[in-house]
Amino acid sequence: MAVETENLKFLVGPKTVLDHLPENPLDDLEGEIIGFIDGAEKSLEIAIQEIDNPNIANAIIRAKKRGISVRVVSEADYLSVKEPAEDPHATDLSVENEVNRQLHAAMLRSKVWVRTDFNPRIFHQKFIIRDGNAVLTGSTNFTETGTHKNLNHLLIIKNEEVAEIFEREFREIKRGRFGRYSVDEDDAENTPKEVVVDDIRVKVCFAPDHAPEMEVTKQMTKAKDRVDFAIFTFSKSSGIDDAMLLLMEAGRRVRGAIDARQGGQEWAATKPLANAGADLHFVHGSSKLGKLHHKLMVIDDSIMIIGSFNYTGPANRFNDENIVVLGDSLKPTENQKRFAMAARQEIDRIISDHGRPIRVS
Repeated sequence: MAVETENLKFLVGPKTVLDHLPENPLDDLEGEIIGFIDGAEKSLEIAIQEIDNPNIANAIIRAKKRGISVRVVSEADYLSVKEPAEDPHATDLSVENEVNRQLHAAMLRSKVWVRTDFNPRIFHQKFIIRDGNAVLTGSTNFTETGTHKNLNHLLIIKNEEVAEIFEREFREIKRGRFGRYSVDEDDAENTPKEVVVDDIRVKVCFAPDHAPEMEVTKQMTKAKDRVDFAIFTFSKSSGIDDAMLLLMEAGRRVRGAIDARQGGQEWAATKPLANAGADLHFVHGSSKLGKLHHKLMVIDDSIMIIGSFNYTGPANRFNDENIVVLGDSLKPTENQKRFAMAARQEIDRIISDHGRPIRVS
């Protein structure tokens, strides 16, 4: 399923969800993450919500052992406990987040520079900067479920300018500037930059600095025909649902896959959109399939928006997030169309294989 050019690669997975098929269209997300880490020659800067995948943690430790400069920042909540343990020295892997704590300790014992966030909301970043010239990002957490059960994507970009954009964000994170405390209204360099990679326009936005919701709605207003999406969380507080309602009034088609557990909540945008005529489908988890965890949008089969950003108000205003926009509506290239069609095919596949039409009144 992977689509790539010399310096860009887009992958969807996890492969293990469809291991029963002889022609599996999905990608090995764990293997791609490990391969990216193993390819480091000088440095790795990792901003990730959660790590509970031992193979990925071991790849990080291997990098440190071979002399790579490694820095890791993750979400503090996955290292805490709800109630004090009776024996705080005991190890019980059945306890929630115990694997996270063990892997965190293993990295510390390997002298990996590891820190956790002080964001009272959610540190939701998912990116690695390698050697100052390549970035891996997307919707995939470095977890067993993220790499083997949840529907996710990855994007790899080999470009120094793009790496510097992510480096700037990582420098903020290292200084302890999280969530809304990272916004500097007097910072003249805080405007999102655009870079051309293999004739595809790449634009990176971080939340809350750049209000990604505004960028998503701006791209959607350019739609001449349709908007397709696959999303984990989509709330009525996002404003993206309002933009979709306006698009449908203007005759554009809106079609999407939504995780059933999140989409069935009262605060979700599901009912208003479905009542207005959006072609929506719930995706239910199973023993093999975890969650629909994508944050994926395709506009007119030409522009795609990926990243860690769920369509919610808090994600826009308080969380640490990112989106990457690939493509230019005014000058679409053949390469950008190939990437957009790969994302669109993943949305089609999800709806065909796992979707249930949403009927509301």
